[in-house]
Amino acid sequence: MNRNFSSFACIDWSGQNVTRPKGLALAIASDAAAPQLIKPQEHKYWSREDLRDWMREQAAINSDMLIGLDLSFALPFADKNAYFPQWSNSPSDPKSLWALVDTICTNDVHLSAASFLNHPEAARHFRHSKECIGDLFGDNPKAQNRGLGRLRQVEKHQRITAHEPSRGQSASCFNLIGAAQVGKSSLTGMRVLHQLDGVIPIWPFDPIPQSGPMIIEIYTSVAAKAAGVKKGFSKIRDKASLEAALKNLNSPISKILTNYDDHSTDAIITAAWMRNAASNRQLWSPNAMKSEIASQEGWTFGVI
Repeated sequence: MNRNFSSFACIDWSGQNVTRPKGLALAIASDAAAPQLIKPQEHKYWSREDLRDWMREQAAINSDMLIGLDLSFALPFADKNAYFPQWSNSPSDPKSLWALVDTICTNDVHLSAASFLNHPEAARHFRHSKECIGDLFGDNPKAQNRGLGRLRQVEKHQRITAHEPSRGQSASCFNLIGAAQVGKSSLTGMRVLHQLDGVIPIWPFDPIPQSGPMIIEIYTSVAAKAAGVKKGFSKIRDKASLEAALKNLNSPISKILTNYDDHSTDAIITAAWMRNAASNRQLWSPNAMKSEIASQEGWTFGVI
């Protein structure tokens, strides 16, 4: 990778089924400046549509920006040679998957994905609650709750190499319960990826452009670990801890925040980390990211 970006944006994503989720946050680290939290102009919180439109604006002005989205860009495929085994309409590649999710959810407001989770074929693959588990959910059919759920190859690799079991353990997108669930955020994010497809290149599915913005999948726990955040304390909720993390990334300190919630601090720390990590060629071509895995499941930037 021989492209150099001048600014780095992290979007902490949320699949909450409301118009303006509190979990959405945007931070930008430009050149050598301190990373800054960016607030929407007319509202207290971002909406998913706002952030989609903001990314479209970056494309329109040909912004020299790397944009990280904290969600999974695809579902597991390699383990069963399908995203949705036994579903005749199961897509064969990520972009077709995005299109399927967005099409089924056309009438869902605020870019939510409720209709997809309620679809009779799709619903079979998800753990919806402790009492409601789809008959095709799981990586271990013999377990009482059918295991952790299917994982992408990058998630399996990340769990093996994390070295810290209490932090940074990737969860299955097919699991929709618990604090660590990422399924709803990933499905809503896939709707946005479909609507941005052809507008902004998306790694690793598209070639790296010579100019303009590009989108990558990031995992904020990877950035937190690089920032020296202690095991078991990956969520930062105070000024001193945020400043310490930024110092560990050799980043200038951000201005004082109104509220030190973990979504805002995740975005700030990850934007600063991206500025350092983007020049590491190994992160763009990790040995474990085989071509067929990259084309069908994608990869989390920073996992090697």
